[in-house]
Amino acid sequence: MVQAKPQRRTDDPSLNKVIAGRYRLEARIGEGGMGIVYRARHVLIDRVVAVKLIRPDLRGETHLRAWMLREARAANRVDHAHIIDIHDIGETDEGELYLVMEYLVGTPLSAEIARGQMPIQRAVDIIEQMGAALARAHDLGVVHRDLKSDNILLTARGGRRDFVKILDFGLAALAHDPRLAPKGAVFGTPEYMSPEQARGEQAGPQSDLYALGILFFEMLTGQLPFRSSDRDTLLEMQRKSPAPRPATIRKDCHPVAERIVLRLLEKDPRKRYRDGHHLLEELKALQRSLPSQGWEKDSSVAPAAAPPPPPPPRSPGVTEWANRAGLFSRMIARAYPSGNGPPEVLQGAARLWDTAAKANGLEGEIASHTRKLEALERRGRALRAEIGRKVEELAQEESRSLRDAAAFAEEEEAARTELSRTEKEALETLSQADAAERAGRGSRAIFERAGASRAMVEAKRQWLDTRRAKREAKEG
Repeated sequence: MVQAKPQRRTDDPSLNKVIAGRYRLEARIGEGGMGIVYRARHVLIDRVVAVKLIRPDLRGETHLRAWMLREARAANRVDHAHIIDIHDIGETDEGELYLVMEYLVGTPLSAEIARGQMPIQRAVDIIEQMGAALARAHDLGVVHRDLKSDNILLTARGGRRDFVKILDFGLAALAHDPRLAPKGAVFGTPEYMSPEQARGEQAGPQSDLYALGILFFEMLTGQLPFRSSDRDTLLEMQRKSPAPRPATIRKDCHPVAERIVLRLLEKDPRKRYRDGHHLLEELKALQRSLPSQGWEKDSSVAPAAAPPPPPPPRSPGVTEWANRAGLFSRMIARAYPSGNGPPEVLQGAARLWDTAAKANGLEGEIASHTRKLEALERRGRALRAEIGRKVEELAQEESRSLRDAAAFAEEEEAARTELSRTEKEALETLSQADAAERAGRGSRAIFERAGASRAMVEAKRQWLDTRRAKREAKEG
């Protein structure tokens, strides 16, 4: 992970420190309320990574360890192209927890929004990528809980601009783990907080969808839907104020895009999209209806196959001792040209060469094992990605089935209401016919109307029975 430019902090005592014997901290690139992020280099395989450490003044806070572990578990559990990769997590000999992530170069979404309203196509493309990542996360029981424009990085990858990476799963909640969400606790950023979060209720997938609505609104209009410098006022607006229509700010806003935004920003979670897959279907339909602008491709960045891994660099320590052994041998050769130097000196030189050779061999073994671990990691990621795709396919089918079932239930309920009304009308008509017959003034029209009402009731009952049988057969 990285912002566009590293923060130059030469007074940081952690710079040039080697974490866990592998990660040399090269530059400070970001800082949040709880952690500091560095650009680092894996000294054995020469790979650039990002390393997150808990801020020095907060390292005694035990709950922050749980926060970092939660971030690693959440991101690794999802394992999606649009979610930052976690490579490693561990603890130093000093008890300092570290998190190793992929190193990314890009622009925060907040910086792009600050430039003004985005083209509709660009905003839809970005929100679609975010929606795909969240759909996978929600399928696997992970809720982000703190989506905001600062946590979205736009990178270039494979010739594509605006390749989305969602960062910072530090507040993510794993399903079925109540310890991570104390009752009444308010998590998140007020500007992006859902009404239920603002009430201190537990955040769920619908809360992330609400935050997506805020982000979509921002990209389309260049501003937040709810604004206040007072936190309490802002939370009250999130709880109660209806979302403004984007078209009141941007006259050329696409009506379908506006409809999607307003549905995402419904105060009642049940009125938002059923899940991320439902949202994706509408976003993709909108994408197909929009003309291509060509901005999504970067012709200056040509797709290329991944290069072979570079040879492992020599460790500074091993190189130094090898140089010393060579220097010592040259000094002995110059001092004793005939080769008959003191035995203890010659033995010392031999031991030095032997030690350097062993160190060199150990370094090679370490590099070999590291490469094997890297290969296993790649295989593991490929396997998790395949599992994720299968889960996504099943989740999409389940989403459609649930929506079909809900639509069927609504239709059936409407039919029952109509049947009840028809039965009532039929009873009234039959009552009128009976009364007319007893009074000796029966009318053919009344009896025909009564017969028609009875036939209509029977037809609607048969329709309901047929629908019920079809549903039961499908479910069976």
